[in-house]
Amino acid sequence: MLELDDIQYIILTRAPALVGRYEFLTFQNPESGKAWLAGITEKIHSVENVRASLDKDNRWVSVGFTWNGLRALGIDEDSLATFPEEFKQGMVARSEILGDTGENHPDNWFDHMANPNLHAIVIFFARNSSERDLAKLEHQKLIDQCQGVEILSSLDLDAVPPLEYSHDHFGYRDRLSEIDIEGSGVKAPTSFDTPIKAGEFILGYPDEASPSPNLPQPEILTRNGSYAAYRRLQEHVGAFREFLRTNGSTPEEQELIAAKLMGRWRSGAPLVLAPENDNPELGADPQRTNNFNYKEKDPHGYAAPLGCHIRRMNPRDTAANMNRHRMIRRGGTYGPYLPENTPDDGAERGISAFVICASLIRQFEFAQNVWINDRNFHGLGNERDPIIGNQDGTLEFKIPKRPIRKKITGLPAFTTLRGGAYFFLPGLKAIHYLASVDKKST
Repeated sequence: MLELDDIQYIILTRAPALVGRYEFLTFQNPESGKAWLAGITEKIHSVENVRASLDKDNRWVSVGFTWNGLRALGIDEDSLATFPEEFKQGMVARSEILGDTGENHPDNWFDHMANPNLHAIVIFFARNSSERDLAKLEHQKLIDQCQGVEILSSLDLDAVPPLEYSHDHFGYRDRLSEIDIEGSGVKAPTSFDTPIKAGEFILGYPDEASPSPNLPQPEILTRNGSYAAYRRLQEHVGAFREFLRTNGSTPEEQELIAAKLMGRWRSGAPLVLAPENDNPELGADPQRTNNFNYKEKDPHGYAAPLGCHIRRMNPRDTAANMNRHRMIRRGGTYGPYLPENTPDDGAERGISAFVICASLIRQFEFAQNVWINDRNFHGLGNERDPIIGNQDGTLEFKIPKRPIRKKITGLPAFTTLRGGAYFFLPGLKAIHYLASVDKKST
């Protein structure tokens, strides 16, 4: 069993939140950073805490640190050197590897996200905006007491209406999958997956390849921690809706094209199980909506195109060593809702999410490089992920169909990366360690 009292809740548990707030911090000196961390430590939730009080809690807190942030807190160089190279370099330095070029390049990011002095993030989720305001107020009081700690930027998150279930600004149902992790204490809904070793997501446990991989040192700092790739993706809702209108002559055709891009109907129903017509009841059923594969049910992509978003992000039984590349996603939507049949108002809106894993290079960076942005994924030749891939107007999207397939050329960009960073999410014992004064050496 996992040490659930030491693992930050966000890694294994979703809070029933409708709103959230991210605050990005910088520390001018180790003392100020430690004082801030000591002041917020008791508010940080473990998995055990949240599961025991989920019905009565209204706010949930997590924290993460960049590699520069760990240095700013006073961690010694010998310890810092034991962290993985990709985490040490940070997301900005890895932009070419990640395909973050053109409009997605860090030179175009917002809110100091490419600032090397970005040291930490505090993640607030809350049931409603009033509770979020209280969290913001309490945190500002703590900041005011810690001279040398500054908020570089912040981002408020709000659920997109209607609020019956989670969905993004494009209208796709979200939060559909939950990975079955050994020792988590929770049986995930039925899926094609077998349980996956905890070490694929949390440091200090066996993963799919080894009894227990080596930890960055000292062990107290990294055991029960995880890495998170933060991505702020602006969704170009007006352009997406115009694309559907251009390529579909009827509302039914437009919905089908939207489904083909994603691999699911906007209700959440997978095309593999509902190829001809939407099935909202299926999309809302956690025991059925992920219980499918591709090799037997849809090998040629006649239902879900080979290059659709969900097929790229989780190729299931059509890729090797899948359990070594799975990732946990957390986050939410930001920006104002744009009602249907309303002209684009120019406001920024999108998804601001964390991809959580034990190896940034084997999981997140692999997915970005091989699954999302590889033009020849599944032998497609000139495609990238139609939803989150780096599109420059020269690529295409193919929809297999008998007797003649449909090919859409000049696919526009529906999303643009507006910020990102690599964070380490320490366990609670590690957070106490980081906040201490005299225990900074290996």
